[in-house]
Amino acid sequence: MTDEINIENTTETTQDGAETVVMPSLEEQLRQAELNAQEHHDAWLRAKADAENARRRALDEIDKARRFALDKFAAELLPVKDSLEAALATGDSASIESLKSGVELTLKQLSGVFEKNSIKELSPLGDKFDPNYHQAIAMVDGEGEANTVATVLQKGYALNDRVMRPALVTVLKPK
Repeated sequence: MTDEINIENTTETTQDGAETVVMPSLEEQLRQAELNAQEHHDAWLRAKADAENARRRALDEIDKARRFALDKFAAELLPVKDSLEAALATGDSASIESLKSGVELTLKQLSGVFEKNSIKELSPLGDKFDPNYHQAIAMVDGEGEANTVATVLQKGYALNDRVMRPALVTVLKPK
């Protein structure tokens, strides 16, 4: 940034009509330069404060996003918890069939929450083994193509196509 100090030469007319150029004094030039420097310093301080305020606001928004990122998901899980608590509150008065149907409805609620939040179940029975999505626990003998998932011991889950937990599986041995 190059600002020129704007100090104008003035002209004076003498008694005999001749014009002479009068240069401003060194004191006047210094005063003008100090005023110019003060203006630039003030502008710099304001810009620095604005940048600091913007940084602070961004950090606050990041903190709020981090703290409340699960807000929607947690709110959708509350009815699932309520259903489980209601099932436990029935005590010994409920039949096995009514408890089973209640648990099935609760599982359906939970599956709905997972679907809304892009959590997908990985149940790869019969699929080709993929170490990106499956964790092999054992190799077993059996009928079928080698390196195929024979049993699923625990389902895996993915959030937006990112594996949260791989499926625990057994895999068919090569013959």
